[in-house]
Parts: sequence; C-alpha cells; structure tokens
Amino acid sequence: MLTHDELVAKMLDNPRVRAEYDRLEREEFAILDEMLAARREAGLTQAQIAERMGTKAPAVARLESSLASGRHSPSLETLRKYAAALGKRLEVHLV
Repeated sequence: MLTHDELVAKMLDNPRVRAEYDRLEREEFAILDEMLAARREAGLTQAQIAERMGTKAPAVARLESSLASGRHSPSLETLRKYAAALGKRLEVHLV
C-alpha cells in the first residue's frame, strides 16, 4: 500500500495531473500574494489582523503559511474574515 506522499508523487508523474496541480497552485499563490499585499498596504501585523478577526496571531500565521505551502485551502468564511479585518471584501468569480 502506498503512503499519501507516494500516491501524490505517482499521480504527479502524469503530465495532465501535473498541469492541473500547477494551475491550482498558481491560483492559491495569487490569493496569498493579494492577501499579503493588502496587509502590507494596511500596515497591519498578523497579530493586528488576528485581533480584528477574533482569533490569535498563530491562526493568521497558519492561514498565510497554509496558502504558501498548498497544504490546506482555507474556507471562504475564513477568507471573508481576513478581508474584513483589512476593511475589504472577498469576491469570488467564475470566468
């Protein structure tokens, strides 16, 4: 029986799977880039964002790092809270 990591590696050997994986990864990095740029523009720390979201700084650090690592996709509600903490709103579009 394959481990999770072995199965993922095997699946990524397929060029079509790899292409889709890379596409999704680029989208998540784009969201992370927007979030970090908005936080920098607002001049807020992770601790300040966390306070506005009603959570703790490590939760915001995990949110930002999870997008960077691609290991977890946050819920829309979490992204809405993050956006609201920056005085922004989240928009999701199908194109």
